[in-house]
Amino acid sequence: MENSTQSTLFNISELKLSSSSGHPSMPVIGLGCSVDKSDIDALKLVVLEAIELGYRHFDTAAIYGTEKALGEAIAEALRLGLVSSREQLFITSKLWCQDAHRDHVIPALKKSLSALQIEYLDLYLIHWPISSKPVEMGFAPVPKEDLLPMDYKGVWEAMEDSQTLGLTKSIGLSNFSCKKIETILTFAIIPPSINQIEMNPLWQQKKLRIAKAHGKTVAQVSLRWIVEQGATVVVRSLNKERMKQNMGIFDWELVDDDYKKINQIPQRRLIPSDFWVSPQGPFQTPEELWDD
Repeated sequence: MENSTQSTLFNISELKLSSSSGHPSMPVIGLGCSVDKSDIDALKLVVLEAIELGYRHFDTAAIYGTEKALGEAIAEALRLGLVSSREQLFITSKLWCQDAHRDHVIPALKKSLSALQIEYLDLYLIHWPISSKPVEMGFAPVPKEDLLPMDYKGVWEAMEDSQTLGLTKSIGLSNFSCKKIETILTFAIIPPSINQIEMNPLWQQKKLRIAKAHGKTVAQVSLRWIVEQGATVVVRSLNKERMKQNMGIFDWELVDDDYKKINQIPQRRLIPSDFWVSPQGPFQTPEELWDD
């Protein structure tokens, strides 16, 4: 690996989080740790290379099966002096559907912390706005017969407890619609810090010509567009050159003409409407899941 002084090449913006304790901001670009099972062994080296490049935000989840590998990489980075302390890193993980129950939240979080070999998370998210029976963890789709209505109030109270106990600095949501967020806000004492959702100007497989005008890649233009919306972004790549390119979005800006062209792109979700369809049938209609 190259010398860790490379990390000074990029001045990464941070987003101030509301309802946070002790760590009020997070880097606006992070490395996503959702990888194929065949790539889990390589993830440790990828994370170390990312830290050398300047990444400080890493996003994982219980369902990804990568918490252990990420934890080993964090421990190695500290041992090698790539970062001087755990506090220099921003670590996000997520609560999976089978643990989205009042009494399961904190045990699930503690299990994630054990796998990560850290004492606290910077951000803990409810992965999806659904619950399932506490069966063996497996990736989506969740079989229809295993699905249960989520106790939003009970689960969110447990999330709040996890922050109060210092197990996580911030709590939030993932893949929640506006209506479901409004439901959470009716009883939340600690409001969600963020809602992690799909956000991408390239809904269709079209290349933006404006990328050439800036001397940037299409991916860089897309990432810059997200950052300029005031949002943070989690990227996923095991390629070191692309990881480096993804960091090169902070010393230039999109112009009005760029926005006009981006706004003309037809919109559609990249997560298919039948994403949650199991062999037994859909657990609910897309309208119920995405009730904007």
